[in-house]
Amino acid sequence: MTTLAVLVAVLLLGVPGVGLGVTLIWRNASASVESRASEISTFVEQRVEEGDAVSQVFLERYADREGFFPARITLVSDEGELVAGADLGDDSTISHTVTSPNASVKVAISRDDVMITMLMAGGLGVAVVMVSFGAGVVVALKQSRKLSAPLIYLAAAAEQVGSGQTRPQMEKSGIEEIDLVYEELVRTADRMAGRISAERQFSADASHQLRSPLAALSMRLEEIEYLSNDEDVREEAANCLEQVERLAGVVNDLLAVSRSENAGGNEAVPLGPVFEQQREEWQRSYETVGRELTFEDNAGVAVLSRPGSLSQIIATLIENSLRYGEGTTSVVASKSGRGVMIHVTDGGPGVAPENVDSIFTKGFSTGGSTGIGLPLAKNLAEADGGRLELSKASPPTFALALNAVPQSLNPSKILPAGSIISVGARRRRR
Repeated sequence: MTTLAVLVAVLLLGVPGVGLGVTLIWRNASASVESRASEISTFVEQRVEEGDAVSQVFLERYADREGFFPARITLVSDEGELVAGADLGDDSTISHTVTSPNASVKVAISRDDVMITMLMAGGLGVAVVMVSFGAGVVVALKQSRKLSAPLIYLAAAAEQVGSGQTRPQMEKSGIEEIDLVYEELVRTADRMAGRISAERQFSADASHQLRSPLAALSMRLEEIEYLSNDEDVREEAANCLEQVERLAGVVNDLLAVSRSENAGGNEAVPLGPVFEQQREEWQRSYETVGRELTFEDNAGVAVLSRPGSLSQIIATLIENSLRYGEGTTSVVASKSGRGVMIHVTDGGPGVAPENVDSIFTKGFSTGGSTGIGLPLAKNLAEADGGRLELSKASPPTFALALNAVPQSLNPSKILPAGSIISVGARRRRR
């Protein structure tokens, strides 16, 4: 809008101003010819009345008069004709003739000299207009950045609230409307944090209260199954025991969630430290089996994730590659639109076609493991707003997609810096 306003001002004021200046130069040139002719004619009449002759030197002084265009002056009197000044020709002059009783005076100037002056003045005017427009554009850009930067930071603060951040971090912009929206976001985040905290506390309390009765009930059912001689009773006791164990598993899951999920939500996590931590943890294991592990960060931006979740996901993929893959295992991060793609691949035979659809199913395993590593990694990725999938079966390539923090934002000011949480290799299982 500022640029448009400057453009309108230039068109309404600058262009007519240039045109008016050029016109005034033409009019002043014509007026100067008339005034010089009248002045010379008056002086000649006075000289004639006094009986003095008009000299060539006098006319030359008027022809090259300072502050005026060079002129061609022609004086015709009873004494003859006098001419002063350079020859201008007859086809490109601006002239004026004054006739008096005793003499006729003609003053002419070059039309080309006047046009050149007009072009120079017009060019200078256009240059001033362009400089004014350029200055307006610079001011408009600075003003737009001043307004857009707080909006970008406000969007980042809203993203923090959406991802579970208890209190978004943003400096006040000095723009009242934006600061009011930010303060409302802070209040909303506080209310959300209170509700989430209450819900998690309820889950933890309910889990604790249910674990003891379920454990006692499970023991009584096992005792009934062990002591009873009736086959039907033993079968029913076993069925009940299975349901109790399933309920106990749900309670344990609720308790684990309430303990593991922090109220902070996603953070801005740089990939470099994560890769370095994984390299230190797995390098020796790969060297022991004569294989190589490489990391490459081509994205150059932080990702929105929980540090522990990100470390867990990458570690699970690296461990699977160590156990089932061959050759060099490469972990490569690259920019993909507004997000980041992390590919983990090796030179092994990959996943059999009949197992592609089951590889993320809980409990599925082809190597005798528990089969919970990949399903857990997939759930962790989805909890962070990303996704984990097998992009290529052979050679095996796993792709982890996460949201990226825009490069125009400063993560240290907008989002808290994520810490790298080391997860022990022996605790991860496929």
